Amino acid sequence: MTDTNLIEIFCIFDDFCKYFTPELKKHMLEVPGKRHRNRASRMSDSEIMTILVLFHTHRFRDLKSFYLGYICQHMRGDFPHRISYNRFVERQAQVALHLLLFLQTCALGKCSGISIIDSTPLASCHIKRERQHRTMRGWAAKGKCTMGWFYGFKLHLVINDKGEIIQWKLTPGNVDDREPLKDKRFTERLFGKLFADRGYISQNLFEMLFVDNIHLVTKIKKNMKNSLMSLYDKLLLRKRSVIETVNDELKNVCQIEHTRHRSFDNFATNLIAGLIAYNLLPKKPEMNIEIIDKSRIIA
Repeated sequence: MTDTNLIEIFCIFDDFCKYFTPELKKHMLEVPGKRHRNRASRMSDSEIMTILVLFHTHRFRDLKSFYLGYICQHMRGDFPHRISYNRFVERQAQVALHLLLFLQTCALGKCSGISIIDSTPLASCHIKRERQHRTMRGWAAKGKCTMGWFYGFKLHLVINDKGEIIQWKLTPGNVDDREPLKDKRFTERLFGKLFADRGYISQNLFEMLFVDNIHLVTKIKKNMKNSLMSLYDKLLLRKRSVIETVNDELKNVCQIEHTRHRSFDNFATNLIAGLIAYNLLPKKPEMNIEIIDKSRIIA
């Protein structure tokens, strides 16, 4: 990442924090008898957020190596007021809400009328260790995907034709892929064509989404009767594999999946920062389609 991109990301977070932090303090609930720290931290919230997002754009496998081996060694000029790693982890939990609201209000893309939905597993541990795993107990669950059984979560993603994430939801691993589409808050940003795999086939779901101006398009199973589908939908359905590339970049480039988390809060913060880092990437997998306004075509 160049210095220009680093400064640009920091300025975006800094402007957001200047507006968000005063609004957050207005709505905070005070605990009687609890003392609050009023002294300003050496590192600002925007610096913490920048480092967390920056981690997902580099080829580091863990945050500790990135912070101690890269930030503290090679970026001293960019972050002059560094803190210890233990203190950084504490501050990481404090900016989790900032990152979440930034993702929901500023980082998500816009629906263009052509969307793709899919789910990808986020394993918390190896499936053989599910009974001994304690970190995500009560949150994670055993589920099954195309790659087999896993223990963890499912990340449900909706992207547009430009590869931008326009909606997401995290559920336990045993939740059906179609369940998020039944939530009005999940589909309120969507309209037009929504392409999915065979796991989303449901007549009731199709009718419910159609009322909300969403046309669910899926492939048919071998034991189903053939249904009429326009050539336009068939061609776009072939482009559905773009979301698999998005999932691959999120896991292998942005590092949203690993089994070294020590708390659910750190897992959630890492996931949110990874989604922000992906949407800030200058180049994303695209469907490479051209939408032509037929009303302007002169016969």
